[in-house]
Amino acid sequence: MDVRQLRYFVAIVESGSISRAAQRLNVAQPSLSLHIRNMEADLGVPLLFRTPQGVQATEAGEILLRNARTIVAQFEEAEREIRGSGLEPAGEVRLGLPSSIAQVLGVPLVLAAREQLPKVKLRIAEAMSGYVLDWLRLGRVDLGLLYAFVEDRGLRSIGLLSEALHLFGPAGDPDEDALPPAGAPVPIGALAGLPLILPSPGHGLRDLVEEKAAAEGARLGAAIEIDAYGAIKTLVERGLGFSVLPAHAIRRETEDGRLRAWPFEPAFLRTVHLVEPIDRPLSQAVRAVESLCRRTLRDLVRSGAWSGAQMRVSG
Repeated sequence: MDVRQLRYFVAIVESGSISRAAQRLNVAQPSLSLHIRNMEADLGVPLLFRTPQGVQATEAGEILLRNARTIVAQFEEAEREIRGSGLEPAGEVRLGLPSSIAQVLGVPLVLAAREQLPKVKLRIAEAMSGYVLDWLRLGRVDLGLLYAFVEDRGLRSIGLLSEALHLFGPAGDPDEDALPPAGAPVPIGALAGLPLILPSPGHGLRDLVEEKAAAEGARLGAAIEIDAYGAIKTLVERGLGFSVLPAHAIRRETEDGRLRAWPFEPAFLRTVHLVEPIDRPLSQAVRAVESLCRRTLRDLVRSGAWSGAQMRVSG
């Protein structure tokens, strides 16, 4: 049996007559009768019985009718989606972002989507990278931006941009610490002698900082551990220690004179990866948001809004 035969069978039962179904389908009546005989031969049971008022489905025919309607409806829906796939992207797209990325990308991306993808409903979920990765694995978000390269059978990572991490501290008396004037480069080893405010172990930034310091022979000790960038900045501003964040995350506070910052020498970079599933097809709307995300990142880097960053791949 094929979909055409199922469609013919549904039309015959709904019409109550092979002749009326033939008119409805614009198919010759003998051809419809032949299709029914072939279906009954394939299944080994009668599907229709004739009455003075027309034809009706047998018990087996009722079972086939119920399932045939579902199959035909699903096939027609698939046809509509395929034929509409070349049209304007439409539908819901869920994007997972870590807080530090959402801070700089979230609003520009939403505004760009409203203007360029009016039929796409973009939903941005903000959380720590570990949660975003879990959402990707569970299919709760369609795309994610992460700082870690993901080695996962069902996911693919694409490096989009690299950003510079900076040491930053309170805007106190520079003579109170052993650091050079703000803006002067410092080695990663300078972290070893400072009271640090860092995320807890297992957090991507904490692991990256400790790995980089260990490679330089420096041992770090966190005076305070807290998994929220906003809270880290507040605690540093109040003079409780120093920390490490990307340049864009502390740009406003340093420009206002509330924080001091130092670049690392050599530069301490981390990469932003686009992570997408490879074990399921991506809709046209998801692909459109992915492309828009690349373009928006490129524009943010070129305009200087994402300070200290450079694109790694073309957007």
